[in-house]
Amino acid sequence: MQRLMSDETHSYVNGTSPILKWAGGKQRLLRQYAPHFPEKSAVHRYFEPFIGGGAVFFHLQYPNSTLSDRNEKLIELYRMVQRDVEGVIDALKPHRNEADYYYQVRSQDPATLTAVERAARIIFLNKTCYNGLYRENQKGIFNVPFGRYSNPKICDERKLRAASHALQGVDLVTGDFDELAKIAEAGDFYYLDPPYAPLNGTSNFTTYSKSGFDEDDQRRLADMVHSLTDKGCFVMLSNSSAELVYDLYQGHGYRFIPIKARRMINSKGDRRGHVKELLILNFDEKN
Repeated sequence: MQRLMSDETHSYVNGTSPILKWAGGKQRLLRQYAPHFPEKSAVHRYFEPFIGGGAVFFHLQYPNSTLSDRNEKLIELYRMVQRDVEGVIDALKPHRNEADYYYQVRSQDPATLTAVERAARIIFLNKTCYNGLYRENQKGIFNVPFGRYSNPKICDERKLRAASHALQGVDLVTGDFDELAKIAEAGDFYYLDPPYAPLNGTSNFTTYSKSGFDEDDQRRLADMVHSLTDKGCFVMLSNSSAELVYDLYQGHGYRFIPIKARRMINSKGDRRGHVKELLILNFDEKN
């Protein structure tokens, strides 16, 4: 287990927040995460293979960052915000919060749109769909119903421009999570936020994309964490407090930090509430 020796205080960039609402997004948990991030001065490169809404990246903005996801539509969105945010803003402005219009946009074939239009479409659907949920069926088709929000902010120009600024110089990659492990070097920091291992038979949500995320993926991820640790990388993993997670990571010298999270996405309001999650670290905090 590594130990961070720097006495430098934590340095974070404020004012940049996610442009998407994402199941399992970490915006509300950053205050609990903050004491556990490695210092910028100790980090060589930053990797985040499950970017999702990107709350941790936008909060920290480590230099030399690479962000990745299996969902090629999501990575394309971030590339368009990175490269042509004004085009994305212009494409978002005509969208409106109406049910019939929503389903018309949802039914569009993305292949008939430009890359900027596809990015704007995802943002629009995310802002106006039920519970702000991104979900795909087995055919890779977005299938969330209309959300009936009274006045969602579909085009947040300030937030989009701030995200574009934060993404400048960032490498955006589509691919499986373990692809980024192949280039790992000592001093790199990997923040891993996979779809969580289910606490029970009805709690799992792994349909962010058509590929899903199952127990075999959780085991492959654990192997990746062990490999990164052997290479001298800093690793921080978010996951549920499921028995499987303890089985995969206990006994390897990792630190388990309990996190009090609020379950925000459930079809029944009375099933939304606080739940114990875990941060798993392979390094010690400084004294």
